[in-house]
Amino acid sequence: MRQRVVRVALTAALVAVVLLAVPLALAIRSSLYAGQRDTLERAALAAAVRVSPDYATGDPVELPRAPAGGHLGLYDPQQAKRAGSGPGTADAPVHRAFGGEVVRGQSGGDLVAAVPVSHAEQVIGVVRASSPAGAVRDRVLAAWAVLLGVTVVALTIAVLVARRQARALAAPLENLSRHCRAVAEGDLNAWAAPNSIAEIDQVARTHNAMLRSLSELLRRERDFATNASHQLRTPLTGLQLTLEAGLAQDDDTRLRPVLTEALDTTHRLHHTVEEVLRLSRSPDRPRPAARDIGVAHLLLETQEHWHGLFAADGRRLECGTHDAPADVLVPGGPVSEVLGVLLDNARAHGRGTVRLVVRDLNDALAFDVSDEGAAEGEPAQLFDRGHTGGGHGTGIGLALASELAQSIGGRLSLTRRAPATFTLLVPVRGVGSEGNAPACG
Repeated sequence: MRQRVVRVALTAALVAVVLLAVPLALAIRSSLYAGQRDTLERAALAAAVRVSPDYATGDPVELPRAPAGGHLGLYDPQQAKRAGSGPGTADAPVHRAFGGEVVRGQSGGDLVAAVPVSHAEQVIGVVRASSPAGAVRDRVLAAWAVLLGVTVVALTIAVLVARRQARALAAPLENLSRHCRAVAEGDLNAWAAPNSIAEIDQVARTHNAMLRSLSELLRRERDFATNASHQLRTPLTGLQLTLEAGLAQDDDTRLRPVLTEALDTTHRLHHTVEEVLRLSRSPDRPRPAARDIGVAHLLLETQEHWHGLFAADGRRLECGTHDAPADVLVPGGPVSEVLGVLLDNARAHGRGTVRLVVRDLNDALAFDVSDEGAAEGEPAQLFDRGHTGGGHGTGIGLALASELAQSIGGRLSLTRRAPATFTLLVPVRGVGSEGNAPACG
């Protein structure tokens, strides 16, 4: 910005100088030449007054001193010089002056003024005054040199003033830019300082007002997430304890599977609350160490939890691995949560058989969740929080799943519209000791 301000100021100064200096230079040249011709004409007129009508009969003529560096002479009607200095015979200006008019012109590199001397309504002679044109040209060049120097000084001052103004304008904007970058990097205490420039100060005040609103909004959201999580964790803990006590006391083989499933569900819900709370605090905050499990065990847990739900709807769930090793470790909690969102999404919005397939991508695993339905809308908008529409579900679920995937360095995307297929990419964690993953259905 500083260079731009200097360029604009310098351009404006150059335009002003050109518009002023060029006409002024021409006016100086015209004025100096006109002034020298006036001087020559006055000298010739002063000499013409001293010429007596009897000079033709031999009466001596006393002419005043010639202009500095020039000549002053008297010429008779025969075009011959009779007194003073100058050319021996009359030149063109003198010849024209015998016509009865004052002549101002140039001859042989000299500026010339010729004044006729009249007697009894007749021209009896011509006084010629001249000076070298080079002397006037030198004065013109000297004046132009002074004008050029003044122009250079003016441009230099303009550049210095422009640089100072550029610093004064750019410094607060650069400072404001640094504060905006700090806010973008997560520093919500990067308040912009007030400035003496009203327009920039207004931007700074707007920035600070936005920062206050943003800080308050984030505080309220974090407080809400913390309060909600706290209020949920307390009854969840009580429910878990109750279920565990029921399992320890109840010997009814018919109720034990139900209580076990309910206890597992509360554990998963507790993990979900913890993940949501962690994401609400900071998306960039390092996640705590999660329980890493093998792919085979993860598929088995998923099948046990979701098979009955799909069967109740008269639908099938098929899961397995193509070429992925079953002993590769993945973060159990986040991956299980994302798969849960995708399977619930397929159950609520899809149709037909649902398939969960794991593929090996060398440095990552791809979890494909597909059904026999079709996805509608723009793929990028499906993961926008709050977006609603037809097809395979939108809103909070997919947005939360995408954030969970990003929190473990993975990525969630819609890879096919029909049949609708969502793919979760998970970086490879390591190799465990799980067995091969069985197909489930």
